Amino acid sequence: MVRRTKEEAAATRDSILDAAEILFAKHGVSRTTLQHIATAAGVTRGAIYWHFVDKGAVFSAMMERATMPMDAAVKLAGERADTDPLQSLRNEMLAVLQIVEGDEKARRVFEIATLKTEFTDEVDSARAHKRESVARWRGRLQDQFTQAVADGTLPAAVDPRKASMSVWVMLDGLIRNWIFEPGAFELVDLGAELIDTYMAGLRAR
Repeated sequence: MVRRTKEEAAATRDSILDAAEILFAKHGVSRTTLQHIATAAGVTRGAIYWHFVDKGAVFSAMMERATMPMDAAVKLAGERADTDPLQSLRNEMLAVLQIVEGDEKARRVFEIATLKTEFTDEVDSARAHKRESVARWRGRLQDQFTQAVADGTLPAAVDPRKASMSVWVMLDGLIRNWIFEPGAFELVDLGAELIDTYMAGLRAR
């Protein structure tokens, strides 16, 4: 009976977070209330307060259980055995775009964190979560650019820090614009062209 109660509590918690995720994506975080979440999850507000102290806690828990596209791309990269640092870079960048395009949940969480959140004190932990995720991924890119310069794959004139920042700005802009208007362009196809053009420019420096 105790185990069943724990399982039921966990299921209720998940249903609350699922409902919050959908509503945050649809209406934005600031316009979504706990009552909205309770109604969508089929629970009472009391049930929400049993698991979370406020909406900020709901938001934080939703972000903590989510896998951002950059983190998922790093995990996929770890399963590959690329010896060419530039090929590895290209694969990771394309993986981010493929995950955003093909994984509805990853796309929704990215959209919430990027476009549907006002970074008030109530959800301040989300800013830290997103910053950490992006910093980890950008740091990984910088390391790969550094390796490519060190082994002569890229010219010594390439600044790994600036290169990694440029890649992030390019991908972030692509994703934001595609989420805003998905029919405007093919995310992965256009992304591949831009990535290859950028890499060719680095090689030519």
